[in-house]
This record gives sequence, C-alpha cells and structure tokens, in this order.
Amino acid sequence: MLITILATIVVLGVLILVHELGHFVTAKAVGISVPRFSIGLGPKVFGFRRGETEYVISWLPFGGYVRMAGMDELEALEGGKLDDDATATGLDGGSDLGLVGEAGGADGRARTFESKSLPARALVISAGVIMNAVFAIVVFAVVAAVWGVEPVPDARVSSVIEEMLPPGAAGLANVGEGTRITSIAGQSVRDWNDVRGVIATAPPGPVEFRFEGASPVTVEIPDSDEARAELFVALQPMVDPVVSAVEAGSPAEAAGIRSGDRILRAAGEPIPSWQRLVQVVQQHPEQRIELEIDRGGSVLTIAVVPAAATVVQADGVEQTIGRIGVAPPRNRPGPVGALAYGVRHTAEITGTILGFLGQLVTGNVSPRNLGGPIMIGQLSGQVARAGIEQFLNFMALFSVNLAVLNLLPIPVLDGGQLVFLGIEAVRGRALSVESRMRLTQAGLVIVVALMVWALASDMLRLFGL
Repeated sequence: MLITILATIVVLGVLILVHELGHFVTAKAVGISVPRFSIGLGPKVFGFRRGETEYVISWLPFGGYVRMAGMDELEALEGGKLDDDATATGLDGGSDLGLVGEAGGADGRARTFESKSLPARALVISAGVIMNAVFAIVVFAVVAAVWGVEPVPDARVSSVIEEMLPPGAAGLANVGEGTRITSIAGQSVRDWNDVRGVIATAPPGPVEFRFEGASPVTVEIPDSDEARAELFVALQPMVDPVVSAVEAGSPAEAAGIRSGDRILRAAGEPIPSWQRLVQVVQQHPEQRIELEIDRGGSVLTIAVVPAAATVVQADGVEQTIGRIGVAPPRNRPGPVGALAYGVRHTAEITGTILGFLGQLVTGNVSPRNLGGPIMIGQLSGQVARAGIEQFLNFMALFSVNLAVLNLLPIPVLDGGQLVFLGIEAVRGRALSVESRMRLTQAGLVIVVALMVWALASDMLRLFGL
C-alpha cells in the first residue's frame, strides 16, 4: 500500500509539475505577470514567495494551476481576489486554469494575459501540453537508450493463452505455433504493432482473423478495453529465443549463460520461441534442467536450476513458477535512434488515445472504460513494483494521456482556451468576458462530471461490478 501511495504521488506530482512549468516559463518569457504557481488544488498546505510569484503546494493532488494576470473569465471560478485562499479551479490531470491578478498601472496592464498578441497567448496556453509531450519523448528515448527496445515481432503466433481468451474468441485456441496472421477485420497486418492497433480500434462485434496456410477464425471483439487487452495478451508473438541480458546474481549467471546465447532446447523440448522458453522454465521451479545453447556456432549443454517465484494469476490464485533471470532480444539505439524512437512511440500512443476517444464519442466503446484516480493509483503501484523501466514507461504513457485530454475543446481545459483564441482570430475580437465566464463554468461542470464518472467506474471495478 505504501509503495502504491508513493508511486501515485510521484506520477501525479511530476506530470502536473511538468505541465504547469510549461505554462509558467512561457508566460514569464512573453512578459505575463504570474502571481501564483500551485501544485495541487484547494487550500494551500505551505508556500513561499519569490519576487512577484507565490509558489504553493495545495491539498488536492489531482491538479495544479498557474495564476496569470488578465484571464478575466476565470476570476469567478477561482473564488475571489488574488490574496484569498479560496479554492482554485485548476484541474490538471484534468485541466488547468489561471486567475486575473491585481496588476495595477500601465506596467501592470502591459503584463496581463489579454495584453499579449494572439500567437503569444496561444503559445502560453499550448505550453503545458507541449511540455507533457516533450517529457514523454525524452523519457521514452532514455528508456530506449538505457534498457533497449524489444524489436517488434512480425505477425506470427507463438502460442495462445487459452484461459485469457474473452468470450467469443475460443476459436483462436486452435491456432498453431508459427502461424502468421494476415488480416483482422479486413485490415492487413504485418507485425505485432498492427495486430495491437486493429484489436484496439476495431468496432465491437464479430470480425474475421485470417491466417497464412490456415482456416480463418471468427472472433467476437469485446467493447471493454480490458477484454481487448486480454485478447491481445492471449496471442503470444513469435520472439527469437536469444538472450539479450543476464541478471546479476541470477541462476542464469551462475550457470554461465551469456548475452547472445540462442536457446535450442530446454528440458528436452525444442525451443522455437522465447515464449516457449518461458513456459518450460516456469514449469520447473527449483528443478535442474538442461539447456542446449548455440553460442557463436558452437552447441553447448548447460544445466540451470530455476529459482522459485510466486505470482498471482488473473483469477487471484497464487502460483509458484521458475525463473532464471534472462531478458529477451533487445536493440539499443544510439542517441539519435533513441530520440527517433521516443518521437515515434509518442505519436503511436497519441493515435491510439485519439482512436479510443473517437470510439467513445461514437458509442463503439463503453464509457465504463474510463479510469480515474483509483485506477491511476493501482497502475502506479503495479509498475513501481515491476521496476524503474516499467515505471518510467508508465509515466511517459500517462504524460501523453494528459497532453491529449488537455487538448479536448472543453472551455475549462487548454483546448477550450485555444478555441476561444481561434474564435477571436476569426472574428477579429475576443468573446466578451461574460460569454467566456459562462462557457468556462459550463466546461467546469463537464470536467467535474467526467471525473465523477471515472471515479464511479473505478469503484465499480474495485468491487468487481
């Protein structure tokens, strides 16, 4: 529980800080007065002042805000004047807002948000989203450079985990090892990324999986994101059984297994894929098994005793499995390649999120799939226990989520503020303060309703409903 709480605080705290720093630094750069910078919402826990800006930590960790002089439509929502401790209505992780400041005199008026050019204001509003995207790119790039990137397997099935197949997908259990998927729902697939993308975006209902040299199988695509994820995980890709890394102090290191070794046989069974190696090793906890290894063209036989590990299955049952401490094939790109991977992976995740939102709007995906603070906490705890690599990947993924969600055209979000600026660009003048206030209040109601719905979905999932 402690790990889950700490991981949640780190994830939300870092990503909110990154987003708000984007607004803050850009506002300062274009000459806008910033009376307050807050991480968290509601009454402040503590704070300090440097120059014109008060830096505070507030009670509610699910957001933050940069209070900028001159955003008049937000004064009513903020709950009063600058020196009040009334609750701010920034909802980052959700959204973020600023507040009108008391900028008196000619110099004060020149440093308000409204006094700046349209491009400058658009840049300030967009800066939080840009920072979240840049953060994701950098983190993905660092992970790729340090830990490497697993090569994307082609669309060949190594094995099928029958117990994970959702209802309506039982026909996939008969797919033979090494069978290549050629198309799903009429869309051709070349590699495992294509398979994931089609399963994630195909409309719910019956679709046809077609294979090379095998009969097609009709599969019922579920409308639940969790069930779709289980369907994808149930289909195991064909990954070469080549060791890329050996964990220090592991049974593999003690046995003399090295990076670059190709496993040919294990416990007398042929090993055509990494998944088969994992299955054989897991079946032999604390039992001596022999591995036949191809090392640079020479075939060696090495004995290893897998260590016992306890895992919790999807049905909640604990199981003891064997592990030897080896990692599957990975590529380690140089700095340029790692950065290119970060950009490409961020773009892919953005496309997936936009596809999900589109299906949510059209009704092809149930709103029950929305996750709130409980789901964020659960996932944060799980990835924190899995290791630093998985934790960083999750933070980058969540950062992309924040960037996309903040661009939704809801007035209280960054996207809604950009819509206001777009209307001003077309009309040649801004909407009245009263109109912006009414629209912002309506947007706040929408965002709060979405947050309540997500929290309710979390609670229902928590109780298995």
